[in-house]
Amino acid sequence: MKKIKMIALVLCASMLMGTAGCYATDKPNMTSFSQTEAATEASSEDTQAVTENTEPAVTDSGVDFLEGYEKFKLTSTDLENGVWADIISNARGNDVSPELSWEPVEGAAEYIVYMVDMNTPDQIVCGVLHWKACGITVTELPEGWAPLSDYAGPNPGSGVTHIYEIYVVALKEPVERLKGSVRGLNPKFKDFIQGLDTDREGNTGNILAYGKISGTFTG
Repeated sequence: MKKIKMIALVLCASMLMGTAGCYATDKPNMTSFSQTEAATEASSEDTQAVTENTEPAVTDSGVDFLEGYEKFKLTSTDLENGVWADIISNARGNDVSPELSWEPVEGAAEYIVYMVDMNTPDQIVCGVLHWKACGITVTELPEGWAPLSDYAGPNPGSGVTHIYEIYVVALKEPVERLKGSVRGLNPKFKDFIQGLDTDREGNTGNILAYGKISGTFTG
């Protein structure tokens, strides 16, 4: 009887040791999984932090002189990813006006173009004009369309980045002349462009719609 009890005790001890052994074998794997999970989460947080801290380049001044009027889509093949092509510059390009195209606006007698440097002392009211044109009746201007008397390409200075914005405005009645001085500061630019809404007879509602594009150029 004692012999049988001894055998039983030995068998129980062996079973317990076997069970403990399985648990001990599994435990390191569980710890390894937890560490991997933590590392993955940390990596994800780091990636998110880098993404959040990477700010996109600013290519628009945030100022719209004609906000509130109907808007149409204006495009240029010389503007890519918010950056103006070198060819339109007089710094290292050919000093030619950029290509522009837009959809026709019903009832428009003419379109006018303004291009303005928004990085001037007071971008709200004071812009250097780089292009002005009126009497336009087509909806596509090829690259180099403007004469040098009406256009001056971007040249902000070596290593300096400025924002240049173009407005194309559809008018119900044409204007006799377009206000503003190319290559000069225009403290009343806001008044010039908003004043297009009043025709020669003093009637308002002359602006039918407009398009606006914006991009940077670095000297």
